[in-house]
Amino acid sequence: MIESRRSFLRALPAVTIGAAIAPLPSKAATKGEGGQRWAMVVDVRKCIGCQACTVSCIMENAVPENSFRTVVSTYEVKEENRCGTYMLPRLCNHCANPPCIPVCPVGATFQRKDGVVVVDGDRCVGCAYCVQACPYDARFINHETGKADKCTFCAHRVDEGLLPACVETCVGGARIFGDLNDPESMVHQLLTENKVKVLKPEQGTQPHVFYLGLDTRFAGHVEGEATLWQPSKHGK
Repeated sequence: MIESRRSFLRALPAVTIGAAIAPLPSKAATKGEGGQRWAMVVDVRKCIGCQACTVSCIMENAVPENSFRTVVSTYEVKEENRCGTYMLPRLCNHCANPPCIPVCPVGATFQRKDGVVVVDGDRCVGCAYCVQACPYDARFINHETGKADKCTFCAHRVDEGLLPACVETCVGGARIFGDLNDPESMVHQLLTENKVKVLKPEQGTQPHVFYLGLDTRFAGHVEGEATLWQPSKHGK
């Protein structure tokens, strides 16, 4: 029910945070051979935590209740006598070296030439090995299909020349999507002109979701629990 998705958890737990971030490679790895390499830049400074990206993703991809392909984690952070809120949009990182692929026993998870990591639902047996292998907690077993599910950069839209649903509906313009191999694309220019960060760089996955303005304390493990947008019980 659409109505059931409009309730947000309001209790924001305090967190203690601390993690180092490794240097980003000077040149992002590509999978395609002279073709496109899709990537996303997330400017956390522009994210207002409205969850429009989360809702649009749910509607576009028929994501079942209590599951998310993308979400904005919200943290309450306390430093000395100050208290603030930190927003961290999260999704599949479509890594150049994705750990979810080699663990799949049936080859259901694979990477397209343009770098998008997808799941072949016809082959997937729902073993959840890929879910456990993902260091970004970006995969889940769809309880309606019994198959592995995740963000695909809305590949079905991108293939038709459209933007991913989350990018198109982002109120603050915090999500920028484009071809990393195209010097004229905004993504390419942002990576060239700015110091960007990635999540968990120590994993060596070479993520292709890059962050602008990311507090390095949130790049790795966060000692605390984020408040996630969740539907309320009983459809209220």
